[in-house]
Amino acid sequence: MRTAFRVETVRAAERALMDRLPEGELMRRAAAGLAAAAAGLLGRVYGSRVLLLVGSGDNGGDTLYAGARLARRGAGVTALLLSPDRAHPGGLAALRAAGGRVLPATEAAPGTLAADLVLDGITGIGGRGGLRPEASDLVGRLTAPILAVDLPSGVDADTGEVPGEAVHAAATVTFGAYKPGLLVDPGRELAGALRLVDIGLGPYLPAEADLLAPQHADVAALLPRPAAESDKYRRGVVGVAAGSARYPGAAVLAVAGALRGGAGAVRYTGHAADVVINRFPETLVSDGGPHRAGRVQSWVVGPGLGSGGEAERTVAEALDADVPVLVDADALRLLSPERVRARSAPTVLTPHAGEAAALLDRPRAEVEAARLGAVRELADRFGATVLLKGSTTLVAPGGGGADAAPVRVNPTGTPWLATAGSGDVLSGLIGALLAAGLAPVDAASTGAYLHGLAARETPTP
Repeated sequence: MRTAFRVETVRAAERALMDRLPEGELMRRAAAGLAAAAAGLLGRVYGSRVLLLVGSGDNGGDTLYAGARLARRGAGVTALLLSPDRAHPGGLAALRAAGGRVLPATEAAPGTLAADLVLDGITGIGGRGGLRPEASDLVGRLTAPILAVDLPSGVDADTGEVPGEAVHAAATVTFGAYKPGLLVDPGRELAGALRLVDIGLGPYLPAEADLLAPQHADVAALLPRPAAESDKYRRGVVGVAAGSARYPGAAVLAVAGALRGGAGAVRYTGHAADVVINRFPETLVSDGGPHRAGRVQSWVVGPGLGSGGEAERTVAEALDADVPVLVDADALRLLSPERVRARSAPTVLTPHAGEAAALLDRPRAEVEAARLGAVRELADRFGATVLLKGSTTLVAPGGGGADAAPVRVNPTGTPWLATAGSGDVLSGLIGALLAAGLAPVDAASTGAYLHGLAARETPTP
């Protein structure tokens, strides 16, 4: 798992480590890693032009010390100070000693901004709010690629929110641990390629992170594998209540996701039985609703279901079942937090941003701007595992609150998933993993990972 920690946690770990190190050693480690990353982006350091945007505090110090290392290797390094009176004194002395130039940002002539690489050391992880006007104007005049120091300035390190103007980096070097804002949009998009520099924080960070990003080995370890004695019931039977006369394709897609997800069998109930059977003759169909569909280990309800009394009864019957239930699409509009919380079996909700906005009774733009807060609030309100689809798919375990397990972020998302019906396939896939016995958060995050991976590997026109 790739782990990410909030600023407060990282700061505490840094303090604990600094108590055991010679003064300045932690900054030297960070600067060495930053300079190495900058050298890699430059390709050739000697004779290159490097521009440092330097704010106050330790982030500016890291930038200045890294600039000094590059200057000693023959780069022409210029530092523009946005807060000259508060710039890191040790870093300034090191850069000047290495032959670097130092100027107040207000004195930057147009030619000064010409560079092969820019290091963004304006605010770092302690910054709040967007860039100030002076910094925003300076960044807007740059044409060279930007390497962000720890975090693109203007991005909230804990949430990925971007409340104003922010740096759009080609790459980001972060120190000690990933921060949630580097993995969650809109901050993730501004961070570019990520590189983690190990400065020795590992032993001082808590065992449980604030955010987890599953990697290939994590997903592979969770995937169910049939044993020699497996039969269709042991592999898991998924019930799918989806589709309508208007949207029969949603049923076909949800059933497809369940079958491709390894379900031993799929029981379908709804008005699209004919088209489902024509496409997947192995499906067990019923027109009597979830109560009469037969034994299942999970239910998927909602894709293309429509509205009205029959849809309400279908959702109610699925929620009555004492098995995990995934609720998607049309069925989300028929939920109440009280009904979901009253269930004894797990529930997984899979809204996109518009559906999440409706559940939270707020504008969609607010959900998209604060995805991490939105998914945690939904999980807390409904007492369910929530998968929030979108540019960054997030999975929050049920319960919410201060003691909730870490949110998981999917690293395989791709814009190719932005197509009609892809969410229906995802619902069926997660339903199969639930039926196989995976815990809700594991099923949701594994399904999202595989879904994104498949989309990335599918040939495109």
